[in-house]
Parts: sequence; structure tokens; C-alpha cells
Amino acid sequence: MCKLLDYPRSTYYDKQKEKPENKWKKENKKLQEDILKIYNESGKVYGAPKIREKLKTHGYEKISLKRVQRHMKKLGIRSIVAKKYRPQSTKKVYEEGENLLNRDFTTTKINEKWVADITYIHTQKDGWTYLASILDLHTQKIVGYSFSKTMDTSLVLKALDNAITTQKPTKGLIIHSDRGSQVRQEVA
Repeated sequence: MCKLLDYPRSTYYDKQKEKPENKWKKENKKLQEDILKIYNESGKVYGAPKIREKLKTHGYEKISLKRVQRHMKKLGIRSIVAKKYRPQSTKKVYEEGENLLNRDFTTTKINEKWVADITYIHTQKDGWTYLASILDLHTQKIVGYSFSKTMDTSLVLKALDNAITTQKPTKGLIIHSDRGSQVRQEVA
């Protein structure tokens, strides 16, 4: 029959030996589909441990973490991990200024006591950004601020300049800060 069809006998017998997709291949294919589905539903955030827990609720009672990791690697997917913020520290030692406020936050008039602080803000576009603000303790309102991608002395100076320009304080104003390195640095 092979001669009649001009078909090699070896190819005919090779095709006869081919087995249909085995049980493991089918199961792995279904598993990969389920992993991908769970991963996409999580907003591409879940890692192997969370995907494994979700798979257990989908009928995979005895699935190992390693197996889930292996299939995630084959699929080329990884969880999104937010980096923990580690503030940079300075090695310089600055002279401590006198604590004029001495935890007395009461005031009798506007522009008598201001407090300064820096807030860390994480954004998708720029990563960590910084907001320096100056608060008048009498009015409890922000009198000056500055926003920057870098946390340095100029950030605080811009906020202070902004506050002085808008408020025009008189002599005797007390400005209090947490004594962070950005505030204590010498300005040339």
C-alpha cells in the first residue's frame, strides 16, 4: 500500500507509533492556562504563593509551590514587587541648633511660630518624590511649600522662600524642624 501511494514505509510506521497527547501534557497545559488566568485577574501582581492558594480553590489540592514557580517561569510571568523605601542617611555630623520651640506649640498671633517638614510621596511615573512644607502654628495652614524629585537643601530653601514671600513675617519668627540633614546643611 505504501508503494502504491509512494509513501515511505518508515514514515508510516513512525506515525503509527505516535501517541495522542498524554495525561501529564494535558494537565500541564490546563494548569498553565489557569495560572495565566489567575495572574491576569490579579492585575499581574500575584506571585507563585498566592497563585498556588488560588489554584487550590480551583481543584488543584496537592500542587506544590515549586511546580507553580516552574510553570510561571515557562510562561515568562513574574509578580510585581514594590520596592521598600530606604531613606538615605548622611555620614556628616551637624551641630545641633537650640530647641527654641521646646514643645510649646501655642501661639498668640500669625507668623509667630512655623514648623517645617518633608513628606515622601511615591508616584508611578517618577518613583519617590518629596514635598517640603512650612505650617503656621497659629492658623494651622501651609504658608509655603516646594515639590521635587530630589530631597536636598534646595527643596527646603524653596519652601522657606515661598513662605517668606507670601507671608512677609516680622522679626522674632521661630522656625522649627525635625532637624533633618536637609535643614541642617550649610548653604554656601
